[in-house]
Amino acid sequence: MTVKYKEKFRPQFHFTPEANWMNDPNGMVFFNDEYHLFYQYHPHGTTWGPMHWGHAVSKDLVHWEQLPIALAPDEHGAIFSGSAVVDWNNTSGFFDSGPGLVAIYTSADNYPDSDRPRQRQSLAYSKDNGRTWEIYEGNPVLSDVNITDYRDPKVFWHHETNQWLMILATGQTVMMYTSPNLIDWEFASEFGHKAGSHDGVWECPDLFKLPIDGDENKQKWVMLVSIGDNPEFKEGSRTQYFVGEFDGTTFVNDNSDEVVLWLDYGRDNYAGVSWSDIPEEDGRRIYIGWMSNWRYANQVPTKEWRSAMTLPRELSLTSTVDGVRLVQKPVEEIDAIREGSAVYEGLTIENNNSSYDLSELTEITVEFEKQNGTSYGLVIQSSPEEKILISYDVAKERLLVDRTVSGDNSFSESFAIVQEAPLKMKNGNLKLQIFVDTSSIEVFANDGEVAVTSLFFPNETAKQVSLFSKEGSTNVPVLKLTELASIWGK
Repeated sequence: MTVKYKEKFRPQFHFTPEANWMNDPNGMVFFNDEYHLFYQYHPHGTTWGPMHWGHAVSKDLVHWEQLPIALAPDEHGAIFSGSAVVDWNNTSGFFDSGPGLVAIYTSADNYPDSDRPRQRQSLAYSKDNGRTWEIYEGNPVLSDVNITDYRDPKVFWHHETNQWLMILATGQTVMMYTSPNLIDWEFASEFGHKAGSHDGVWECPDLFKLPIDGDENKQKWVMLVSIGDNPEFKEGSRTQYFVGEFDGTTFVNDNSDEVVLWLDYGRDNYAGVSWSDIPEEDGRRIYIGWMSNWRYANQVPTKEWRSAMTLPRELSLTSTVDGVRLVQKPVEEIDAIREGSAVYEGLTIENNNSSYDLSELTEITVEFEKQNGTSYGLVIQSSPEEKILISYDVAKERLLVDRTVSGDNSFSESFAIVQEAPLKMKNGNLKLQIFVDTSSIEVFANDGEVAVTSLFFPNETAKQVSLFSKEGSTNVPVLKLTELASIWGK
């Protein structure tokens, strides 16, 4: 008999639904000391189907309590992606006293007597901390008969102009709308006709402000835009971002249109957005993504459930020689599942490998110091035949995560690939923080300057890590292997 949460490939420290299909994170909001995570959910199968909002809550972003389905299809259609906010001042009039939660989501059906998809924005509200939801009787609150792909509203309160702001994915652009009350929306502007990547349909936008290098007096706006799968391009679905200015009406990109900034260089981080209403005294912008890719999401070899979320990550901005760039690192709450560590210091790796035992759930932190090796890195081995190779090419200044022989890749021709990220060493050093779960690996390089998120499906869990250096030696000042606990208990 298979034990629940111990099934083959089941992640042990990433959120997964108890059963059935999950995709995009939705409606992430912090309220009354709880982080809410809603998600696209099909309760009757393990492939994409009629979309509901699944629901989970957490006190610490690490351990999750799964709750009943929050929103189910109604007369306006299936419940596609969207967001949730705390209506602190009852601008909507939905609440008798005090604040409450309002969900803003896409209702998806077809135009009457037509095969043409119809996507409109709707509201629901909760007076009991998100446990039950009332559908707004005036739905839908926003529609446009001329735009077919018209979805994924992300809403926030814009303090400078004292109104609600919605950013909405509209085909190959995003549109901004404003509202005093979450019900009546007015068009403000459009962005993106030529900017960034248009390799697929634009989806799941987000817009928020961050300080640069921690300086609250220097701030920029960050826009996230996910790009759907297009068979003409090898990467499948992925997420880009823009950095610029926003005045409550119009977003102005700091970079020229042809500059494309990728949030993650792995294949498996899509549709991520950030939590609303994180308290000011906390001050973090916390993000989570769907850990899969539309190229093969419906085919991955799990049975009882399908799909996981990434680790929650704190986003920040840093100055680089190329301009202001987004940095991401796992939230500090991950410390709750760290157990014992083994630390090795002052290593020199030459043309032979040094091997160390791994626990099946591991955080690896390692620093490499360039000597004369042409490339260096580590191999995470599940068995003699199955491994993931993480390497750095010194001449090309590229970080590589190779999953070509990582386990089962029979379900998709697109899966057995090498993922590449441009990355410069810092003063001749490279620092990696790597989280290895039963079927995923997340690599954060140089304190989160680059992230590579990748699924893999080994027949056995990770057992060993080997360090290597090619055509010369590389110093490893420190290698730390930390065992991680399952969030599902023993």
